[in-house]
Amino acid sequence: MPTRNLPPVLARLIRVVTWTENALLIAMLASMVLLAAAQILFRNFFDTSIFGADQLLRLLVLWVAFLGAVAASREGKHIHVDAIARWLPGRLKSGVVAATDLFTLAVCLVLAWQALRFMQSAHESGEMVFGSLPVWVAASILPLAFTLIALRYALRFVHHVQQARGREVAE
Repeated sequence: MPTRNLPPVLARLIRVVTWTENALLIAMLASMVLLAAAQILFRNFFDTSIFGADQLLRLLVLWVAFLGAVAASREGKHIHVDAIARWLPGRLKSGVVAATDLFTLAVCLVLAWQALRFMQSAHESGEMVFGSLPVWVAASILPLAFTLIALRYALRFVHHVQQARGREVAE
């Protein structure tokens, strides 16, 4: 999504969020690789394992998957169905894509809301993932990711509506 036509504050915020997403993805992926390698070494050479490593790896997989989905939505590399839009002329195509963006935005907002409800329920139950990490903290990626994806689709929607109206918008 181009940031050239956005207010400077919003463009800067998008850059900061993008940098943070990338940094988290890199750190978590590196942690997964190192922890998994250490776990293999410990099991094969010392007949023991790192306490909580398997649970932490599962949690990191969840976080990396959702952060990856956020990054994919940012880059437009997510799975999408464009069988109809692909064959339409410019402005009509932008209108159909805008409608698809709006639908995706609505779905992501519903999922974010339900994820927040799940977090609230987990918080009230006091359930722990492992050790002293509450389930609601571990699951906080769910509403965060769906909200970020929804925000991206809101920006895409505005962009495609402008294109459908015939305004020149930089890709």
